Amino acid sequence: MAVWQKPRFTAIIENMVEKVIPIRIDEGRGLTPSIPGQLVTPHGNTQDSRGRTLRDLRISVTDRCNFRCTYCMPKEVFDKNYPYLSHQELLSFEEITRLSSIFASLGVEKIRLTGGEPLLRKNLEVLIGMLAQLRTPDDNPLDLTLTTNGSILRKKAAALKAAGLQRLTVSLDGLDDAVFKKMNDVDFPVADVLDGILAAHEAGFENIKVNMVVKKGTNDHEIVSMAKHFKGTGVILRFIEFMDVGSSNGWNMAEVLPSKEVIARINEVFPLEPIEANYSGEVAQRWRYLDGSGEVGVISSVTKTFCHECTRARISTDGQMYQCLFANQGYDFKTMLRSGRSDLEIANAVMNTWAGRDDHYSEIRGSNTANLSTGNRKVEMSYIGG
Repeated sequence: MAVWQKPRFTAIIENMVEKVIPIRIDEGRGLTPSIPGQLVTPHGNTQDSRGRTLRDLRISVTDRCNFRCTYCMPKEVFDKNYPYLSHQELLSFEEITRLSSIFASLGVEKIRLTGGEPLLRKNLEVLIGMLAQLRTPDDNPLDLTLTTNGSILRKKAAALKAAGLQRLTVSLDGLDDAVFKKMNDVDFPVADVLDGILAAHEAGFENIKVNMVVKKGTNDHEIVSMAKHFKGTGVILRFIEFMDVGSSNGWNMAEVLPSKEVIARINEVFPLEPIEANYSGEVAQRWRYLDGSGEVGVISSVTKTFCHECTRARISTDGQMYQCLFANQGYDFKTMLRSGRSDLEIANAVMNTWAGRDDHYSEIRGSNTANLSTGNRKVEMSYIGG
């Protein structure tokens, strides 16, 4: 386990209320990836210590967001004094594309752009155009998708589609304005997010998903109304259990509504039946309406873990590789990119890093949920993406 490095914003931490402590690993402070002495040709067969292969890559393109959702970027932490990464600390579009190309050579088939709010990254469509040109070793294009809060999707949807983005996921935690504004904590209206989804449809996006984080006692009364709204529209609605990501969202197990209860509530009104996963490693459990009007999904990382089939790696905004959403350490690949290392060396470092992976936090959550008093803090979701 790496020794936790003292963040630059210690003064801010000391002035925070005890339960809310911001965590962001500083530039170049991740572990140094190891390059094997004997380099091998990149391949997609590397397995981690639990037999899991690398197939999915999530890339955070910005640590900034225009929402202050209480489960991700609470306002008490991410205020006007929060020290966001400077432009030179971010991976450039060229660096992201180079690293993505290396990961593609190692078996990655799907890339999801995240944030923060990724659409706040200037000229993001340029990056999407660059990534759309990448190919797998079998000469297939990558499955290129993006998660957004939808706030500026009306302005961006057409450009994103034209650049080559294939799919979209929009975060929306309720239809009632009062509930939604309470959760985003910046008084942003539901209507503008729904208009962004409409704009995505108009731009030609056919595979749109909507993610709703369910907090018991806050927005769980919106489950059926959300299902009703999107039923029959072609949009796939997914309900996500409130997770203990990061160390600043005040997570409490009492606020977790098990996914089985979500399905039970919907099934009482709109009968459902389970259906098979689209692919091995899909984290959402799928259910379809018996009347054929679409499907919903649930992501149960608290009550029904899927660590055993997780094939994801994450690249933070400043080029650190994380091997779990709940990690507390990363591997510094930005320095490798900027220090003259070859693609072959970096690919071997990625394979070596993945081979040593043993992450399975959700399976051992009871004994490892972050205790802020111990310093065992997890990296924030806004830094590595959800």
